[in-house]
Amino acid sequence: MISLPRLPLLLAVILLAGCASEEHQDLKEWMRESSKDLKGGVPPLPELKPFPIVSYDGSNLVDPFRAAKIIPEKSAGVGGKTPDFDRPKEPLEGYPLESLKLVGVMMPGTGNTKTPYALISSSDGLNYVVTGNHLGQNFGVVTAITATEVKIKETVKDPTGQTADWVERSAILHLEGAKK
Repeated sequence: MISLPRLPLLLAVILLAGCASEEHQDLKEWMRESSKDLKGGVPPLPELKPFPIVSYDGSNLVDPFRAAKIIPEKSAGVGGKTPDFDRPKEPLEGYPLESLKLVGVMMPGTGNTKTPYALISSSDGLNYVVTGNHLGQNFGVVTAITATEVKIKETVKDPTGQTADWVERSAILHLEGAKK
């Protein structure tokens, strides 16, 4: 008699033997005949051309991934306004102007204020500015504060690159949510 643990093994062998019948032999023969004349149509891979080796030495260039700001040269041109490089930096001068957001304005007549204040948001939190404060990385100075915007005058190197002069350009921070 067959022991009980070997019974499932015996049943599996019998079932597999039943699946091995020659039931579809005509279909298998037709497939063999049809595929006899077929050849693979995969073209060979193209030959890889070696590229010329170009040496690159970037050790004397500025690292673009360094977190520190690129400090402009302290050279004065023949004309224009040169920024004061020796002036102590204010907190908002460490941020690009594009990353600063105007989130609030307090105008004279509201509360105890006699001077307009602007509330500027940076990645480190909120700061307030008044006319004359500096912000942005291009020597920006707040020139005016209105109910919906802060006007800024930046001092940058001549953008055309034709001279070593410093030129002034204006920028505006608009109040978030206000219509422009």
